[in-house]
Amino acid sequence: MLHLVKTRRFMPLCVTQFLGAMNDNIFKNALVILVTFKLAEQLNMDTQLVITASAGLFILPFFIFSATAGQVADKFEKSKLIRIIKTIEIILMSGAIIGFYLQSLPLLLVILFLMGTQSTFFGPLKFSILPDHLQQHELMGGNALIEATTFISILLGTIIGGLVILLDQGILLIGIIVLCVAISGRFASSFIPKADAADPTLPIQYNIIKPTFTMMKFARNRNDVFLSILGISWFWFVGVTLLTLFPLFAKDTFGANEQVVTLFLTVFALGVGIGSFACDALLKGKVDARYVWIAALVMGIGIMGLCLTSSHVTTPSEDVLINAFTFIQSWPNIIILCFLLFISIAGGIYIVPLYTLIQARSNHQHLARILASNNIFNALFMVLSSLAIGLCFELDFAVTEIFWIVGIANLPIAWVVKHIVKREKLKNHVKMGS
Repeated sequence: MLHLVKTRRFMPLCVTQFLGAMNDNIFKNALVILVTFKLAEQLNMDTQLVITASAGLFILPFFIFSATAGQVADKFEKSKLIRIIKTIEIILMSGAIIGFYLQSLPLLLVILFLMGTQSTFFGPLKFSILPDHLQQHELMGGNALIEATTFISILLGTIIGGLVILLDQGILLIGIIVLCVAISGRFASSFIPKADAADPTLPIQYNIIKPTFTMMKFARNRNDVFLSILGISWFWFVGVTLLTLFPLFAKDTFGANEQVVTLFLTVFALGVGIGSFACDALLKGKVDARYVWIAALVMGIGIMGLCLTSSHVTTPSEDVLINAFTFIQSWPNIIILCFLLFISIAGGIYIVPLYTLIQARSNHQHLARILASNNIFNALFMVLSSLAIGLCFELDFAVTEIFWIVGIANLPIAWVVKHIVKREKLKNHVKMGS
């Protein structure tokens, strides 16, 4: 797997997507912090409402433009499209500098929506171009590296965006940073090798309803591909639930500050990276979902272990929230971090084979559109996660009670996945025998 980082057919793409994901999160978190501590009060607006609307604006393009993005990715040469998208990112980040300088919330929200649109078009490209440049036995390693670096980029972007915006010249600095990262991403994309169009004769349909259902039909043509899409979407449901609730979990359960939230994010990101690498080592490049159900089971058990351990933690009575250094001096808290690491390692082992299976088993002419339909399902499950969290809070559920629900839900998911994998193997064996 690591030999891929030395190759032009993989490394420029990996760097491009790493910088793009990091820039998304720098901008999003800087905007959230700016709204929370300054703009909402100045404009006399509900902070939580603005933050929720911001999250919705970033996800909305995945529903609106995924059908078009999938068609465009299948119709045209992919490396050129990536360079166009990264050039657009430079323009958007130039607008972001203006928005941050003027502290204009409407302009920043427009930029956020357009960044979500850019990500919608980039998503099908970055995964559908991998089979063009990698051998099938390299796909597992390539996806492992993509997933690992993506979560690390999310972590770095979140930290940079949150820390820099609070500095004395933070608003100016954050604008310069996002522009420089965008320029770096465009430079990296210039080294991505050419990848021929999958279906150059494909007519682009701009009526989003019909091509969306057509994409779903392509995905349903193979049961293993469609089930992989649902499996990936479940991972994002679990992941978004955990990441969304980390701040409240840290504050309400441990009496901890934002340093501990960052510690949780760091452990989670590193765990997904470790799990992604471990998955490639376990399967030795073979396209196989045999460990997915075990990973789902470990995720569920890990989340329940997290809840059990946290129930024995005594929240400090002092008004001052504890920092990360104080947090790690308690053995129960160390065990909490270990459970979190196990959950995220299992997450990496869970998700990498599913992406690889989609790439390896899908019709190459339809691959980008199938990956675009995956983005729609992912976005839908993220929205369902947010709605579920909101409903649980309306019912006065504590954070750990929500974690219990998610952990228990992973157990039947693991059982179902196990039997699906077994059935698919039996089906493939029968086909080979006939």
